[in-house]
Amino acid sequence: MIIIDGSGGEGGGQVVRNALALSLVTGQPFRITNIRGRRDKPGLMRQHLTAVEAACAVGGAECEGAAVGSTEISFTPGRVRAGDYHFAVGTAGSTSLVLQTVLMPLLTAEAPSRLVLEGGTHNLMAPLFEFIERAFLPVINRMGPRVSARLMRHGFFPRGGGRIEMEIAPTRLARIDCLDRGAMKSVSGTALFAALPYGIAEREIKTARKFLSDWPEEAFAVRQLPEEQGPGNALLLEAVFEHATEIVTGFGKLGVSAESLAKTAAQRMAGFLASDAFAGPYLADQLLLPFAIAGGGQFTTVKPSQHARTAANVIERFTGQRWLFEQGASGSHLVRLA
Repeated sequence: MIIIDGSGGEGGGQVVRNALALSLVTGQPFRITNIRGRRDKPGLMRQHLTAVEAACAVGGAECEGAAVGSTEISFTPGRVRAGDYHFAVGTAGSTSLVLQTVLMPLLTAEAPSRLVLEGGTHNLMAPLFEFIERAFLPVINRMGPRVSARLMRHGFFPRGGGRIEMEIAPTRLARIDCLDRGAMKSVSGTALFAALPYGIAEREIKTARKFLSDWPEEAFAVRQLPEEQGPGNALLLEAVFEHATEIVTGFGKLGVSAESLAKTAAQRMAGFLASDAFAGPYLADQLLLPFAIAGGGQFTTVKPSQHARTAANVIERFTGQRWLFEQGASGSHLVRLA
């Protein structure tokens, strides 16, 4: 059995999610201690527990210690089964983080699956739906599978209530190289808001335009969502290239002004545009797992995050693969199998 210290590296829920996915794919059991040991509130939160429960459901697995607040679990995988699955986080916990856990295993199943996820779709510290749909899934589909996603209802923190529906047609993941993002095709900035004053979104757009002054005025827009889907607010900055898409997001929250939120997001986007990397930091985090399951491939990214390095460490524990992060002359990093 593989033993993992959950306080190592990034020390958060990503260790649990990657371990669950890799266990189901490789058939190896594991035990994690000190779950989320570097967080202010260690142990499994509701969204992490839902991920564990989802892994058990799709993989016929058994898990000891699965409870909110638990700091240790033991997981024994079974056989991954295709099916029609519905998982509800029950709070504003991120649906995309549950998806991270079960998507790769379901891509190894023998038949297509349908997946419905309910909870948060636009959460701080998690990939939002548009990122999954437009930045991550196109790369997965290039590797062979056919995965589509539909946003049925937005779910913001703290209310949640969002819904995502997915169709998953599996196949063996092919190795690909993602080194060049190609020429820029379009840019856009959208401020989403629900049950909040219009002026918040307006101020976000005004600030984003100031820091992305070379973007055309018509690239920016405000989108008001139905009152019952709020309160909530997110600023999405999107750059579409020939071979890749980057989405940078700022989430509205108490104590953070619209101007500060937009400035941070715009500066992050400007930093990515100044590089020649294929993947931004969050996409790089997501790509390591499918590339590892494919058994190779390579991609370029900006400075690797602690999340990415932690993912590489967990992958090595289950597969023996050692992923390297090599800085190039331009400042971007090549991520490849040693």
